[in-house]
Amino acid sequence: MPTCEPDAISTGRVALHQVIENMKRNEPLPNFEILPAFNRRTFLTALSATALIALERSAYAQEAPAAPAENGAPAPASAEAQAPADQEFSFDILSAQMKDASTKPYEAAAEVGGYLKDLTYDTYRLIRFNPDHARFADIDNGGFRLQAFHMGWLFKRPVSLFEVSDGKARSMNINTDDFIYEREAREIVPEHETLPGIAGFRLHYPLNRPDIFDELVAFQGASYFRALGRGSNYGLSARGLAINTGSSDPEEFPDFTRFYIERPQPGATSITIYAALESASLTGAYKFVVVPGENTVIETTARLYLRSDIPQLGIAPLTSMFLFAERNRHQFDDYRPNVHDSDGLAIETQSGGQIWRPLANPPHLASSYFSEVSPKSFGLFQRDRDFASFQDASANYEKRPSVRVEPIGEWGKGVIRLVEIPSDLEANDNIVAFWMPDGGGKAGQDMEFNYRLIWGDLPPDPDADRAYVLETRAGVGGVSGVQNSDGTRKFVVDFKGGLIANLPSSASDTIKPVCTVNGGQIVTQTLSLIPQEGVWRLVLDISADEGSTVELSARLEGYGRVLSEVWAYQWINK
Repeated sequence: MPTCEPDAISTGRVALHQVIENMKRNEPLPNFEILPAFNRRTFLTALSATALIALERSAYAQEAPAAPAENGAPAPASAEAQAPADQEFSFDILSAQMKDASTKPYEAAAEVGGYLKDLTYDTYRLIRFNPDHARFADIDNGGFRLQAFHMGWLFKRPVSLFEVSDGKARSMNINTDDFIYEREAREIVPEHETLPGIAGFRLHYPLNRPDIFDELVAFQGASYFRALGRGSNYGLSARGLAINTGSSDPEEFPDFTRFYIERPQPGATSITIYAALESASLTGAYKFVVVPGENTVIETTARLYLRSDIPQLGIAPLTSMFLFAERNRHQFDDYRPNVHDSDGLAIETQSGGQIWRPLANPPHLASSYFSEVSPKSFGLFQRDRDFASFQDASANYEKRPSVRVEPIGEWGKGVIRLVEIPSDLEANDNIVAFWMPDGGGKAGQDMEFNYRLIWGDLPPDPDADRAYVLETRAGVGGVSGVQNSDGTRKFVVDFKGGLIANLPSSASDTIKPVCTVNGGQIVTQTLSLIPQEGVWRLVLDISADEGSTVELSARLEGYGRVLSEVWAYQWINK
């Protein structure tokens, strides 16, 4: 990991925090007093001091060495050459192109030169797309609008954008007239000039009100994208693919290099996006069918063509942020009770089992693995929807969407992996979850995965038979008011809903917790009803050797059946 001076790291993290928060809220980038003297390399070095930061990844994915073109236009790459006007297009045609590209050596597109290369953070923040130039606005009763992200600053490799209509693809030809340039940006960027590419794009749709085109989905940086359900604010992100994330092999960050957008029909309630994926180890063709609503659904097809062996292939990766909650609140001097975009990983097995793994901010890199065969679903969820739990009127963490991945068809045997990275700032996306097929991928192999990404509040089913985990708390073990001398850690798990919701406290003679501990021992265990909250509370005191990694799980059973989802947690006793 690169090193830099503490002041540079601190300054970079403060800058990053403000940048990400403004981008999440679709607001102009802030005007930092510190950044004019803070060069891009120092900024990126500071970013590299923390892992899995979304903006860092966008930059890192675009940092491969390449000679910049002198006139601002990129040198064509084998799989990225711009398509001629009115070329024949279909998903199968794109797939064949990417399969052919996988048989040739990888060649990253060159960075742009000229004025685009020279755009700094300060000038980039003065550029925004002119909403009056939004594509598809000419469609009668059309519900979708497209706006592009400008190249420059961190985004120096061009992404191509095409419109698809009647089986033909034509470049959208985004030019400088499509953007609004404020103050000094007007002096740098020429008028009436076609841009060599874009940094990404976003789609708008009247998601919450019929008279307002809300931002619905955005693709920008490497293969990152994010979407919103009704009433949501931007939070976690998805990616096209994760390659060797959190492994001993160097991680790759594939790029979406071309996008094809089907022109929506009048009154359309869905829109289809195609994308070409390029990386050193593989190529790919993606299809996204986006259906906005209370829960926005993105039905995804990923066709992958491997150039080389990939030991760890991460399918349907999700990236989020977890800083603190009731289980690690003591580590942060902060007025807010909770700070996180997501608070747990939820898994539904093929047999109908349910697992809830609360997220952690560990002392060092940590991973959890859940072996499954074609799981019904997995995802990162924000279960807490109460403003009082966050007390942040600006970030509104209670409005961050949950995302559930629903595999379509048989995915076979594999592992759902959760990666947790220590973080001291909420600007860091330090949580990653994805599916790993057994054996990874082999050179020359073709693979296809179909799945749905569902974005929205996604609350627990109120009619479900099984109780869900409402909250997980942790603290010093032992009896309250008495100094703990045995070094135990207390875990408090609240179960709510399901068949146990209306049972009296006397049912504790029948309801039994089934607990397992690997790497430690249960010292005490109690289960009781808290009637005023309508929850059954399980309290565990756990002992473990210092430095141990302890795997915990618990569920409630009774009346001859499973009564709750499985609570699973990893405690690192540092």
